[in-house]
Amino acid sequence: MVEAKSQTKIEFSHFTLADKALYERYLAEEEGRGCEFSFGNLYLWGRQSFAHKNGHILLFSQFDRRSVYPFPLGKGDIRGAIDAVIEDAAARGIPCRITGMSEARKTELERLYPGRFRFHTDEGSYDYVYAIEDLAELKGKKYHGKRNHLNRFLEAYPHYTVEELTEENRSEVEGFLHSWYSERLAENPDADYQMEAAALEKALRDYRGLELEGLLLYGEGVLLGFTMASRLSADTFDVHFEKARASVQGAYAAINQALARHIRQKYPEVLYLDREEDMGLEGLRRAKQSYYPHHMVKKYWACLLEEGYEY
Repeated sequence: MVEAKSQTKIEFSHFTLADKALYERYLAEEEGRGCEFSFGNLYLWGRQSFAHKNGHILLFSQFDRRSVYPFPLGKGDIRGAIDAVIEDAAARGIPCRITGMSEARKTELERLYPGRFRFHTDEGSYDYVYAIEDLAELKGKKYHGKRNHLNRFLEAYPHYTVEELTEENRSEVEGFLHSWYSERLAENPDADYQMEAAALEKALRDYRGLELEGLLLYGEGVLLGFTMASRLSADTFDVHFEKARASVQGAYAAINQALARHIRQKYPEVLYLDREEDMGLEGLRRAKQSYYPHHMVKKYWACLLEEGYEY
């Protein structure tokens, strides 16, 4: 624990739907930001708060028993924004940990504060970003296995349908998710889905205000899969959730392709789907790599050397 000093704390506020327009004006001016900067993720996950200060959006994230400061958004005096973050951490008596930095932001922080920060990176935090055309069509030899999975689904459900999330079918999704979590907990009673389930509950409640794209996959009238995504930048959508019945071969491939085709048709300017991180989980990493990402969003985080804080 860092000893608290006399510095001034920033007055952070928790995100509400009313903050979406302001926040996304700042986000739209940024390049190379990862999925943790999407408004949907900030609103749905953990205890996220922000301050609008001196031409910047300053973020404070309390997640998984750790407090961090995602790199500020804005085009103004970035040194003043970082100074405010350093002072706030000292006032709270917590380590100053700045996260979500691209290579360019890392270089900028090194230039502004030479020798004051130690930098780290972790492959488990990199975003997997896919060309939407690849996921929509699955063309070429590299997708042979995925097409096989999809064909098994098409053979079993040749008349499958896809519907957008509405108030009328929302309760059906809630029932589907309850069943999905119950099955997973039966397989692994020690698994912890509480935070994800809470985020999904909020997403279903506020999907209109969050401008989420939600799709339902049906086979023979039975709900087999569900996904949700939202815009991250001018050319990228962020995939927040994807669930399918594990007993139905190819259901995940089908809902994945359905979302890519839906976004491509509805938003032709969108070129990529960000399918977020693998969190260092080997099975999830293999699954994400099997779809051959167009590129990865590499991220860095930093801590003040003077605090002796590394993680």
